[in-house]
Amino acid sequence: MADIKQAKILILATDGFEETELTVPQSKLREAGATVHVVAPKSREARESIRGWDKTDWGKNVAVDKDLESIDPADYDALVLPGGQINPDKLRLEQTALAVIRTFLTSGKVVAAICHAPWLLVEVGAAKGRDLTSYASIKTDVINAGGNWRDEAVVTDHGIITSRNPGDLDAFSAKIIEEVQEGGHAPRQLAA
Repeated sequence: MADIKQAKILILATDGFEETELTVPQSKLREAGATVHVVAPKSREARESIRGWDKTDWGKNVAVDKDLESIDPADYDALVLPGGQINPDKLRLEQTALAVIRTFLTSGKVVAAICHAPWLLVEVGAAKGRDLTSYASIKTDVINAGGNWRDEAVVTDHGIITSRNPGDLDAFSAKIIEEVQEGGHAPRQLAA
């Protein structure tokens, strides 16, 4: 069992993340004592923050701690993937982001995805044969990728945590803390 106070957690996002799906886990994980870094792909200009989406319009900016290209996944115990429609759709076109997600998955570390972020799990071949949930509008995408979609607040399958929407954030955040404290999982195979 690992101590959450010793854990380092990576939140990977870019412009268009659903604001609360980043800020609530960030806050709850920090309150629990974890070190939390927000990372984003490097842009052409120096990136100091990423812009959130707040339900129906642009929301607040969140500070970026590090560029995605400068981090080593080995330094972290867990990966959190916020949703929103724009954020995961942009990230699934970023090869470095996909490589980082694959590294977390194949190393057996905790990976948590909420709302539309399970699109990223689909993109890297992590859905096949796994119990997952997501925002209702991408249910078919998860099923078509071989996932066993369930309509539950939090679904966990060997350290892969998924949730449906902002209404599930308390349960999602609590499950991340629980899974990190339970420690690592066996390395996971990804579908081709």
